[in-house]
Amino acid sequence: MGGTQSLALPPGKGPHQVGCADVMVGHTRQGLFLRLFYPCLPRAGAERPLWIPHYEYCRGLADFTRRSRRWCAPLFSIAVGSCKVPVSWNGPFKPCSSGYPLIIFSHGLGAFRTLYSSVCSELASWGFAVAALEHRDHSASATYFCRAEAGREEWIPYQRVPQGQKEFYFRNKQVHQRAEECVRALRLFEDISSGKSVLNVLHQDFDLSVLKDSVDLTKVAVMGHSFGGVTAVLALVKEPSFRCAVALDAWMFPLENVLYPEVPKPVLFINTEKFQTPESIAKMKRLSSRNSQTKIITILGSVHQSQTDFTFLTGKLVNRFFGLRGTLDPYKGLDITSRAALAFLQRHLSTAWGGGHVGRGHGRARELPRSQGAAGRPLLPWAWVWCFPSHCTKQRGPVAAPPLCLEPG
Repeated sequence: MGGTQSLALPPGKGPHQVGCADVMVGHTRQGLFLRLFYPCLPRAGAERPLWIPHYEYCRGLADFTRRSRRWCAPLFSIAVGSCKVPVSWNGPFKPCSSGYPLIIFSHGLGAFRTLYSSVCSELASWGFAVAALEHRDHSASATYFCRAEAGREEWIPYQRVPQGQKEFYFRNKQVHQRAEECVRALRLFEDISSGKSVLNVLHQDFDLSVLKDSVDLTKVAVMGHSFGGVTAVLALVKEPSFRCAVALDAWMFPLENVLYPEVPKPVLFINTEKFQTPESIAKMKRLSSRNSQTKIITILGSVHQSQTDFTFLTGKLVNRFFGLRGTLDPYKGLDITSRAALAFLQRHLSTAWGGGHVGRGHGRARELPRSQGAAGRPLLPWAWVWCFPSHCTKQRGPVAAPPLCLEPG
């Protein structure tokens, strides 16, 4: 890996092949736009979608990073414009009589629906339906909706905090809109499951009705990164059907203090080493003190972008421009993140993955390394890890994961 050029995103390692499709509902900005990742049937010569689906996203990333559109957008397009996601585009949905658990995924500030394809496809490969939203609150680097007349695209640009306005009030309004979009995404799947006809205005070769009876709406979680992490926490307050949340390096700043006592369900905070502040950790610990099932771990050697697809773009030029990688190997970082998330989801959605069986927070995943720590606790290998509360301390090398983690087998 080192300094070699690699534009390959990793495929999911679970037992299912993964398909994906874009879904847009409604002809106004009050509609929904998401990319759905799901278990699919094998298909010879399956098309793979572009990671950056439109050049306008390159312009938006240039704007978000405060770089020249004239130079940065074409440079970014040259560097990653040909990168494809290793999933089957509009692949045939794999029916599931028991229903796949559903995850609603919220992106971070300046991101969009495709920038977490690695973690979303990994989760889908273990038997989840994952709906990665593209928010329309001006927090995406770019997004769009299609007008009813001739399907004309109308783009919604990224918006900075207006001059003279306090950032908290601006971002707080956005996080509430984002959480409401997560709830509306759940309503969309409820409509599909009830047999209601839902029009995908993108007119893609994916029939949403195939999801009926194959998504288990009693097992729904919400997940997100950064701004999306705190969006996931707030969504627990707004919608009782969300049974838990996974917050990747959550940016806790936009959430008002009065809401912390109202978070009713458990949260798994998976933090990186270089982003969180003591103040942010203190806010997370407020939640863990109220709910013993809320857990906080920090993956050392990782940076904020380690939980996005950017970390797999190992070219020197791109990394120098955007600072996308820490010292931890990105593939190992994804493995740690996904294993911790899957263990937490298994416990709180009462489901199984990888051919495992539901137990008291434990299961088996055949392809994971066999290594255990003291008292039979499974290890999270390859990283430095902090765990809160005090059952783990800062140390080098593999450390015992919290008791909720799956037993490798």
